[in-house]
Amino acid sequence: MRNYSPIDKLFLNFDTALRTVFGRPVLTERPNPAEHLPEAELSEAERVLAGRLMRINHAGEVSAQGLYQGQALTARLPEVRDKMERAALEENDHLEWCERRAKEMGTHVSYLNPLWYAGSLAIGALAGAAGDKWSLGFVVETEHQVVRHLDEHLAQLPEHDQKSRAILEQMKEDEAHHATLALHAGGAPLPEPVKRLMGLVSKVMTRTTYWI
Repeated sequence: MRNYSPIDKLFLNFDTALRTVFGRPVLTERPNPAEHLPEAELSEAERVLAGRLMRINHAGEVSAQGLYQGQALTARLPEVRDKMERAALEENDHLEWCERRAKEMGTHVSYLNPLWYAGSLAIGALAGAAGDKWSLGFVVETEHQVVRHLDEHLAQLPEHDQKSRAILEQMKEDEAHHATLALHAGGAPLPEPVKRLMGLVSKVMTRTTYWI
């Protein structure tokens, strides 16, 4: 196992940020769940809606990357850092799937992604500095909120858009799994005011990303 110096970690995180926001993140071995499904006949309004929903989900994954990287920087226990980094790697799949689907719908990913990443990196680092149980608790609550958002998006998507649905269903399964892992690793329940603040920030991000 190589021990990275603070400078090494700084450059590694800078590389991750560039890959997340501007480039191509490192993916796992998993295939795109929509890869072999037929493309649906969608109206223009349906394509616009699906594209904007995938843009929101892509921005959410950018934020998740920032969150996990920030927590990995300040987490005290090596096993906690390892769990954060593995979860972040799996979230990279979501990034690629959402970006590809958004472009297939004829739209772009959010122009505000650098802002979402930077803000989430700072929040993740603060959560990690507060202690591993709170850092893991933050992951649990974040993933639970993401699952609720995905349920809302699945309800809004055109019923016959199988490709978008397959992506969101797999994402929902993964996010629930990440929440369970963080809970079993010792995540503590967050205070109710913190949960409400997280929900408010999430609403601001999703409503802004819908248009930009």
